Amino acid sequence: MIRINLLSTGRTKAVAPGFQAGQKMVLIGSLVLVLAAVGVGWRYWALGQQKAEVAREIEAAQREEARLQEIIKQVQEFENRRKMLEARVALIDELRKGQNAPVHMIDQISRAIPEMTWLTRMQQDGYTLTIQGRCLTLTSLSDFIGNLEASRYFIRPVEIVESAVTQGDGKSPDLIQFTIRGTFQMAGVVSVAPPPPGAPVRGGRRG
Repeated sequence: MIRINLLSTGRTKAVAPGFQAGQKMVLIGSLVLVLAAVGVGWRYWALGQQKAEVAREIEAAQREEARLQEIIKQVQEFENRRKMLEARVALIDELRKGQNAPVHMIDQISRAIPEMTWLTRMQQDGYTLTIQGRCLTLTSLSDFIGNLEASRYFIRPVEIVESAVTQGDGKSPDLIQFTIRGTFQMAGVVSVAPPPPGAPVRGGRRG
């Protein structure tokens, strides 16, 4: 009589599927670990590449900053040199004006002196001129001041500092001694408008 052990056969069939599921879980877990390792490795590599790129950008920016600093330094040196040259040009122009000023000053004063007026002394302090002289009438003194102001080379007003009458001895007329003060300006021709046509050339103070 033949006996078949059904129990052992059932157990064998029941164990096989569980073993296969465990293998699948292990396989899946291993795959997940491998994928995670690959992902971490790729992320680490990507961050390394980004770090290297940022380092290269920083280095390039530093080189550019150094180049710009050198350019800024050169521009500042150029500006300083330009200002120095402009100051020299202004000084030369001022010296030229200073050289021409006495000539114009004497010329304008000689043109402004009316008849019967004499100058005895002139004192210059910068562009301020103090003139002493004598004349026969107050009209002559007024004309002298008016002529100086009308020349546009003297800043208005040309003031009378002092005036006094010296009595004559009968043989000589009375004389008016005067002291006037005015400021000479080379730019007066441009800054002061000329008098209207036909206007009298007088207009100073009367002592």
